[in-house]
Amino acid sequence: MSEAISLEAVEEIARQYGYWAVFWGISLENAGVPLPGETLTLVGGFLAGEGELDYWIVLLCATGGAILGDNVGYWIGRWGGFPLMVRIGRLLRISEEQLYGLRHQFTNNAAKAVFLGRFVALLRIFAGPLAGISEMPYGKFFLCNASGAAVWASVMVSLSFFVGRLVPLEKLVSGVATFSVGALLLLVLAIAVPRLLELRNPLKMEEK
Repeated sequence: MSEAISLEAVEEIARQYGYWAVFWGISLENAGVPLPGETLTLVGGFLAGEGELDYWIVLLCATGGAILGDNVGYWIGRWGGFPLMVRIGRLLRISEEQLYGLRHQFTNNAAKAVFLGRFVALLRIFAGPLAGISEMPYGKFFLCNASGAAVWASVMVSLSFFVGRLVPLEKLVSGVATFSVGALLLLVLAIAVPRLLELRNPLKMEEK
C-alpha cells in the first residue's frame, strides 16, 4: 500500500464509494497506476463481512477490475512499452541488450507470471505491460489473466470477509503486504541464483 495513503483514508474511500472504489482501485493499480488497489479490495471484503457491502458484488468488482487493469497494461506494453523501457533503461544505465534479456526471461515464464503475478509485489503492476512487451499471444494472456484475477480476488475478498471478523483489519492488510513482498524476494532469488551459478561455471571451466 502506498505510504502516502493511510489505511483510515482507504477505509473512508471504500465506505464512501463502495463497489466502485474496489473496481477502479484494483483496475488502475493493475494498469500501472501506483494506487492501493489490493488494500481497497481487502477493505471491500472486510466491509462485506461487516454487512455494509455484498460479498458477491465485491468479488465481482475485484475480479472485473483486475481483468480490465491488466488488459490496459497489456496493450500499453504491446503498442509502445518496449521503446519506453529502452528510454528509461538508458537513464538507469541498463543496456538495450539487457532489456531484451529480461523480456526473454519473462517470455519463458509468461503464463505463470501473469497467473500468479497478483500475489507478488510490483509484479501485480508490471505483469500486464511485460506480457504486452514480450508479445505474449492475447488469447493466452486473457485466459491466464482472467483465471488469475478470479483466483486472486477470491482469496483476497474471502480472506478479509472471514478472517477480518477475527483479526484487526490493520494486521490483516499488513500480513498480506508482508506475504506479497516475501513472494517478490523469493522470485528474485529464484531468478538470481541460477544466473549466478551459470556465471560461476564458465569461470571454473576456464580455471581448469
